[in-house]
Amino acid sequence: MAELVVRRKHELGLTRAREAAQKVADDLAKNYDMRSSWQGDTLRFSRSGVDGAMRVTGDQVEVVAKLGFLAAAFRPRIEEQINRDFERYFSA
Repeated sequence: MAELVVRRKHELGLTRAREAAQKVADDLAKNYDMRSSWQGDTLRFSRSGVDGAMRVTGDQVEVVAKLGFLAAAFRPRIEEQINRDFERYFSA
């Protein structure tokens, strides 16, 4: 399994960062058929071949995901999408 890690600092505070994380999850759901659910300040997401979490704090967001063999082939595309979404939703 390949691991994908993306981190970003932000200045949104926890409440707005959670809202931004939900928007990122909504985009992942639309583009990659991901399912997600909140557990505290961590948004867990999954689909066949992908299992991960987006942890939100008052000043940082971090995505850590395990990618199965087939999903690993799309790692650059998935990472690019997450970075675009972070730029879009976590910029002050």
